[in-house]
Formats: sequence, C-alpha cells, structure tokens
Amino acid sequence: MKKLICSSAALICLCLTFVFLAPLPASAAPEITLRFAGQLPPEHSGTVFMNDIAKTIAERSDGRIEVKVYPANQLGDYGLVHQELIKGTIDMAMISAPGDIDPRINFVYINGFATDYAQLEKTFATGGWAYKKMDELNQTLGVKFLGFNVEGFIGIASTKALTEPLNPKVDKGVLCRVPNMSAYQLPAVAMGFRTMTIPYSDLYTSLQTGVVDAVDGLPPAAAYAILKDVTKFWYQLNYSMEVEPYFMSMKTWETLKPEDREMIAEVVAATAEKSVPLAKSEDEKNMRLMREAGIEVFTYTAAELSDIQKAVAGTWPALADTMGKPFIDEFVKELGPK
Repeated sequence: MKKLICSSAALICLCLTFVFLAPLPASAAPEITLRFAGQLPPEHSGTVFMNDIAKTIAERSDGRIEVKVYPANQLGDYGLVHQELIKGTIDMAMISAPGDIDPRINFVYINGFATDYAQLEKTFATGGWAYKKMDELNQTLGVKFLGFNVEGFIGIASTKALTEPLNPKVDKGVLCRVPNMSAYQLPAVAMGFRTMTIPYSDLYTSLQTGVVDAVDGLPPAAAYAILKDVTKFWYQLNYSMEVEPYFMSMKTWETLKPEDREMIAEVVAATAEKSVPLAKSEDEKNMRLMREAGIEVFTYTAAELSDIQKAVAGTWPALADTMGKPFIDEFVKELGPK
C-alpha cells in the first residue's frame, strides 16, 4: 500500500515537473517587435507618452506586438532616425520634423499661426489639414505619419531685459540664438532680434559665457530644465510651438495586418490628443517653477501679442524660397488669419 502511495506521489510530481518545464504557448511570445525611437529624456512627458503607447499596443494585441522604446537619441538624432525610417531599419519614432530632404515637412515650425491652446488643439487635430499634409509629404518618402505630440508654446529666455518685447519695430537690445531654420530666423528678425545660430547642445554655455544674450526656440519645460541657472528673464511670446510628429516606416506599416494598422493608428491618435491639454499645464507649471527660481516671467494676452503675430506672419511669403510658393499659398489659406 505504501509502495502504491509512493508511486502515485512520484507520478504526480513527475507530471507537475513536465507541466512547469513545458514551453509556454507560442502566443505568449511576441510575434512582432517594433523599435520606437525618441529624442526626449526618459522622464519627459513625451517619453512617458511613448511608453504608454508601447504598453497599450501590447495589451490590445494580447502580447503579439512588442514595442521597445529608445529615448534620448539612443538610435540617433532626428535627421538620422527619419532616414532609418525610410530604409525600414527603425520602425517607429517620435522626433522633430526633419526638413533636410523635403523642407516643406518643417511647416509645423512656421511661426505665428496659433497663439493659444484652443488654436493648437484645432490645428493639430487628427484628420485636420496639418495632419493630412504631414502624412502626404512623408508617405512620398516612405514614412507613415500617425499624429502630433505638442510640447508647448515657445518663448525667449534671456540674461538681459528685452527692449519693448511686444513692439516688433524696436530692436530688442540682445543677440539671440535661433534654430537653424528659416521658419525661425525670419520671424526672430521680424520681431526685432539680432540673431545667431548655435547648436542646441551649446545653449547653456553660450548664455553662460555671453556668446549670446538670449535663446529662442524652447518651450518653458525645456528652458527651465536646461537654462534655469543662467536665465534671468522669460518672455512667453507664444509666437511658435514645440511639436514632434509620430512616424512609422512604411516598410513596417505594410507588413502589418489591416486590423493591427488600425489599432496602432487609434492608440497613437488617442495619445496625441492628450498632448495639448498637458502642454498647457506643463507650460504653466514650469513658468511657476521659473518664478520660484528667481527668474522674472512675463506672460501676455492674445490681444497684446497681436502685433508680434502680424509681424511674424508677414515673413511667410519669404518661405516660398525653400518651401515653394504653391505650398506657402496653401498654408496661408488653411492656417492664416481668417
């Protein structure tokens, strides 16, 4: 009897051993792994959104699709990543819009077409003109566009007080760094700034050493994180915005099942729609942090910003030199003052 019990127990143990050692069903392992490139730091809200997208795609595909997030330029800067998307060696990205192949893709950085968050929400809505145009321009290159991540409005960080910041006809009394894009350079001059192009990585030392007096091209979150120790004044002029498109390689897109394409597009669009409300709260939070750090912060109403907006919009025709007159005419028709 004892032998029978022992034998039965041994058999049960043996069976359990095989159960635990047996391989998991194939469905438990991802069928597809997508590499998702980003340029923002791991703790940035944009990277948080990327991780949310990865998690939701995994959940909605029951683990069939795995998305690996690579933030902080781990897979290269935005120009290189865009080229890799075209080749199909990177699958997804949330990066700045690169204009090296087609300058028209930089249209999201044309200044002066929105000065409040309601306008931002409308301009960058899924299915709107900007959405359709970004998709059209990128698909020609072999890249699928999926949505916009809006970080916030742009301002000026300065070590010196600006002269009449709301009067575009007056020299601002500072040498200001601008990004190396005509969409930024022309408006800065129109607002009364003397300009110099300096790489993003050199912003802190340039202000610290007095190479420039002011920096253009940053929303409050980036300005506070990078420049709070060398900034004395912040002017929230709302003349442009920081925004990153979500992209997918068309080579990857075409390998996906139709239902997976639809699901991924829905997930990214739903996440993109959260960015403008978050941008508003992030702008307000970081300007509060600036004040607490001893930085003098200036904010303005839409009416107070109207002269700057008109001066900036006056530079749009000159962008035809790089983007073409037909495109600029269409841009003005769709996003210009009504």
